[in-house]
Amino acid sequence: MEPELTNTLPQDTICAVSTAPGRGGIAVIRVSGPEAIGITDRIFRTPGGKPLAKARPNTAHYGTITDETGHTLDDIVATLFVAPHSFTGENTVELSCHGSIYIQQQIIALLLRQGCRLATPGEFTRRAFTNGKLDLSQAEAIADLIASTSAASHRLAIRQMRGGFSRELARLREQLLTFVSLVELELDFSEEEVEFADRQKLTDLAQEIEHVIKRLADSFSLGNAIKNGVPTAIIGETNAGKSTLLNRLVKEERALVSDIHGTTRDVIEDTIILQGITFRFIDTAGIRETHDTIESMGIERTFQKLDQATIVIWLIDATHAPQEIEALSAKILPRCHSKHLIVAFNKADKIDDATRQQLTRLYDHLTHKMTNTSHIFISASHNQNIDVLEALLTQTVNLPQTDDNDIIVTNARHYEALMHAHNAIQRTLDGLQSNLSGDFLAQDIRECMHYLGEITGQISTDEILGTIFSKFCIGK
Repeated sequence: MEPELTNTLPQDTICAVSTAPGRGGIAVIRVSGPEAIGITDRIFRTPGGKPLAKARPNTAHYGTITDETGHTLDDIVATLFVAPHSFTGENTVELSCHGSIYIQQQIIALLLRQGCRLATPGEFTRRAFTNGKLDLSQAEAIADLIASTSAASHRLAIRQMRGGFSRELARLREQLLTFVSLVELELDFSEEEVEFADRQKLTDLAQEIEHVIKRLADSFSLGNAIKNGVPTAIIGETNAGKSTLLNRLVKEERALVSDIHGTTRDVIEDTIILQGITFRFIDTAGIRETHDTIESMGIERTFQKLDQATIVIWLIDATHAPQEIEALSAKILPRCHSKHLIVAFNKADKIDDATRQQLTRLYDHLTHKMTNTSHIFISASHNQNIDVLEALLTQTVNLPQTDDNDIIVTNARHYEALMHAHNAIQRTLDGLQSNLSGDFLAQDIRECMHYLGEITGQISTDEILGTIFSKFCIGK
């Protein structure tokens, strides 16, 4: 029996500021729960005196907030949502007040004295999940939508929030349920040796499901790049110009620049968006032999970041290129075979055309056994060819075009569950091929259903839900 979560409907009423912390033009305070309207009516007065309890749903009302002594705190607009037609599925009132931090605090304190409880992080969204307004993958998409920093990540979050991924998973689970029902029906008639499930049709169905699950899992590398950015490490010897290059790319003085070797002793990260793609640039400590303990730790972190990167920019001082290549190629190239490597010859304004040709030949010799490599001549200090490098970065990523019907997995939890589901359906296919008995087939099919259900929250635990919603901001 699958350990599905039994959700109990909340009985208390919660409140929180739903706009970003700080002072602004307005702030929105959300109140949700069985007593949301009654509690608000005790502190809110309209000019005509009509209570919200008698107002039409989905309407906005101008009025004042007053405390127990009759003192006016603010003029506000209260927007009324009546269950089940609200975000949480409960009675909800949103109070739009002036953005003074003092006013926000006073209204929250007044609501608490009237019987509300302060919402925990993500509790409004969790109530929406509990009340069946959205599933777990859609709830997680809301957090992704709030955190989106590019057009691509925003588009994927909107798509998932609207349920495209959920519908695909529901279709797979329905097919698997039919699948396992036929197999288990055979077990009830095992003595008669009746075959309800045509093995070839079951194999065809399992192959189709395996293909869809694999396609979804394979999309995670693309989704992760769009959501979290493409990790791009800038590495090289000390004083090659790595910090200057980072500053040029992010258009600000992000890293300290000095002629002194070993200035950068720890990794420095920043992001930019190029043609809708987020790049996470990592300026690392220069690689050289050193007896300085702190610098040695920075160099160790350089190699850690190199291993984690998708793109590596090996920055080489063009005026000392042969020496730097001889010193570092054995340390860098073996780590870059599965990555995109860009060899950038810096300080190119100080070399002639003959030297450029010589360095190009040297690059060809170094990388002739590697794929996904390219080279470029730049001058970070003079801002030469930085725009060409940016274009090369976007070409290197080469994100495929997606449309509104494409389903792209962006969540690591979803990816892990899909991998488990894929293993289970693959075992099912192996079992069908080897004529495995129906009880073992049914077990593998149900395991596949279990992991697909974990994604949407059909199968979950309070621990999993607590971990997910604790990452939300308070007020959402």
